[in-house]
Amino acid sequence: MSLEALQEECRSCRKCPLCETRQNVVFGVGDANAEVLFVGEGPGQHEDETGIPFVGAAGQLLDRMLSIIGLGRHNCYIANTVKCRPPQNRDPLGVEQQACQPWLNEQIRLIGPKIIVCLGRIAAMELIREDFRITKEHGLWTQRDGVWYMATYHPSALLRDVSKRPEAFADLKLLQAKVREVCTHTNPDPLA
Repeated sequence: MSLEALQEECRSCRKCPLCETRQNVVFGVGDANAEVLFVGEGPGQHEDETGIPFVGAAGQLLDRMLSIIGLGRHNCYIANTVKCRPPQNRDPLGVEQQACQPWLNEQIRLIGPKIIVCLGRIAAMELIREDFRITKEHGLWTQRDGVWYMATYHPSALLRDVSKRPEAFADLKLLQAKVREVCTHTNPDPLA
């Protein structure tokens, strides 16, 4: 199955109650052959309206952050743990994450990234470890099945608490170094 076929199949998903309130399924965006995959928790209002992940204020901040280290939607892929907006942007419920987990797992399989960056604790708890502590473990690398995983603060958290931005910047520099180390066709140098 191709990523496009998976996306088309995902658009008709009715596995959890979020399908009743969504405007659009927010599948993912970016390079289908990306070596770096970013995973957030779930779509917000702007994403639900457009069907594209990270297009609101948090997405604009994410784009600026990635551009600092030469990454972006042109050479990465961006997705979420759940593909439909939870009401009032609440955290996704376990049943919602479980319903979407096969979609995300198949995205990961089809893209075949070398690095997965979890944006925030929800994604880190799903992809790295259930008891992941974002404030204590952001920026730390773990490897599983040949893929490197790291979590950093969600851009929405950085909008609410600017004091965390220096830590997030340090995480980005760690990401840039890891891309240089393990990726073969992703250039993490903004001026190259």
